[in-house]
Amino acid sequence: MKIGILGTGVVGQTIAGKLASLGHEVTVGTRDPAATLKKTEKDGMGNAPFSEWHKSNSKVKLDTFANAAAGAEMVLVATNGMATLDAVKAAGKELDGKVLMDISNPLDFSKGMPPSLFVTNTDSLGEQVQKAAPNAKVVKTLNTVNAWLMVDPGKLQGGDHTMFVCGNDAAAKAKAVSFLKEAFGWKDIMDLGDLTNARATEGLVALWARIFVSTNQPMFAFKVVR
Repeated sequence: MKIGILGTGVVGQTIAGKLASLGHEVTVGTRDPAATLKKTEKDGMGNAPFSEWHKSNSKVKLDTFANAAAGAEMVLVATNGMATLDAVKAAGKELDGKVLMDISNPLDFSKGMPPSLFVTNTDSLGEQVQKAAPNAKVVKTLNTVNAWLMVDPGKLQGGDHTMFVCGNDAAAKAKAVSFLKEAFGWKDIMDLGDLTNARATEGLVALWARIFVSTNQPMFAFKVVR
């Protein structure tokens, strides 16, 4: 499958590497590919720059947001939340008709840790993504765990935890669920309904951040017991 990923940070890198290892044709999108490859500094969490990661993942292509989305059968938004809408708008009409899995979170780190949410309660970043790409089929998912668990839930308790999906298009959600199961090995996937439910899953990340601060480690997830 041809897959486009918007975002070159650790989430985008982790997902791209996993999908490429499974034989998918992956293109990662960025605002300025040349500038991205020139960066040598680590990010705020100490992760190596994209250029260093790319040396070991040369099968993954790097291009503009629009070109990463063009020709892709599915697109994943893996940007920093502050950059999400700009990336989606830059991809533009290349997103039309496609399943657009939004992984991003509206996190505001301007006052340090733990972060606050820059959109919440009566709106969500997922809904804003849908407005920015009205002809795409947005599915909100994967935003409640860290990057390593996104692509390999079995790293924690054998994968016995819950992933949420929500979106307005039933067929798109079904395709996303199949993808999560087949590509990443998710077993317990809960469909919450339409995209307004992204308000809840994005809100859950405020709790996630506080658990992270309290435990000083990111390897945890939520499980719905029923």
